[in-house]
Amino acid sequence: MSPLTIGNSRDKGQLRLSWPDGREQRLEHVELRRQCPCSQCRAFRLQGLTVQVDARVRVVEVNAQGYGVQLVFSDGHERGIFPWAYLAGFS
Repeated sequence: MSPLTIGNSRDKGQLRLSWPDGREQRLEHVELRRQCPCSQCRAFRLQGLTVQVDARVRVVEVNAQGYGVQLVFSDGHERGIFPWAYLAGFS
């Protein structure tokens, strides 16, 4: 299930998703970067390490990928594709 709308607020540092069931989600850019699902970030977390993220990091580009969305961050990280199901369960 994909969201009906996606909004990105650089000023507030939030990604806003509106789901078909009426649920609205506001996801912090910093936390999205910290929880990136790419293989490099996952391997880092599996080693028990925490991905260090500057509090000023922002999503600068949102690219639809069918089953999810690629987020490009202001720190240059762009490897992760965030599946819709992953974002729907994100808190």
